[in-house]
Amino acid sequence: MTSDATSDAPTVASENEKLRELITSARFVLWDFDGPICRLFARHRAEQVAADLVDWLEGHGLRGLLTDTERETPDPHVVLRAVGRRRPGSDLVAELEERLTQEEVRAAASALPTAYADPLIRTWTAVGARLAVTTDNSPLAVRTYLDSRGITGCFTPHVYGRTEDLHHLEPHPHCLTRALHAMGAVPAAALVIGDAVSDLTAARETGVPFLGYAHGETAEKRLRAAGAAHVVRSLEPLLNAVRHHRPYGRP
Repeated sequence: MTSDATSDAPTVASENEKLRELITSARFVLWDFDGPICRLFARHRAEQVAADLVDWLEGHGLRGLLTDTERETPDPHVVLRAVGRRRPGSDLVAELEERLTQEEVRAAASALPTAYADPLIRTWTAVGARLAVTTDNSPLAVRTYLDSRGITGCFTPHVYGRTEDLHHLEPHPHCLTRALHAMGAVPAAALVIGDAVSDLTAARETGVPFLGYAHGETAEKRLRAAGAAHVVRSLEPLLNAVRHHRPYGRP
C-alpha cells in the first residue's frame, strides 16, 4: 500500500520543477506589494481605514456617492474606486487618494513581512535578476516599507504604484507596462508575483507569466479558479530554487 507521503512525492517534485522553469526564465520580477512582500494592514486595520474614509465622505454630505455595500466594505480601495468612477478627475478624488496614501504610509510602519520575502528579494537580486514593485498601493507607502527593511536598493528606481488616475488601477496593466518599458524587459523574460485575480488579469494583458501567492486555501482556490497555473502558499520553495540558480548572464 502506498503512503500519502509517497503518492504526493511526484506532485511536489513536478511543482518544484515548474517553479525552477519560471525562475530560470525570469530575468525581471514584478512584485505586487501587499501580500507577496508584506501584510500592509497587519496592525493598522484596513477595515478602520475604509470606515474613516466613509465617515469623511459623509461628513462632507457625500453619503450618496456610495452604495450600501460600498459603505460597509472592509477594503479602502473599494471606497476610492467608487468615488473615482463617479467623480473622475475631481478634487474630491485627489483629496480622498491623499487621505488613503497617508493611512497606507502609517500602516507601512507596522506592516509585517511575508515569510521568506526579504531573503528571496535579496537572493534574487544577488543572482542578477532585476526587481520592480507594481501595485495599487501608494508608491510612498511602498518606499517607506522597503526602507524599513533595508531592501529599497533591490528595487530602486522601479517602484510603480497608484496615482490620481484611478482608471489605471488593476486589472488595468498600466503599472506592469510602465515597469516593463522602464526596465527594457520583454514580457517573456519577466514574471509577475501577485495574490489577486486582478494581478493575474493584468499579467495576461501584458503577456507576462504569472505566479500566484496565496495566503491560505481560499485564496489559492480563487486564483486557480481564475486560471492561474502556478500558485504557492509559501515563498520558501522560490527561495530554495533561486539559491540553486546559476547567476543570470553568466555561462
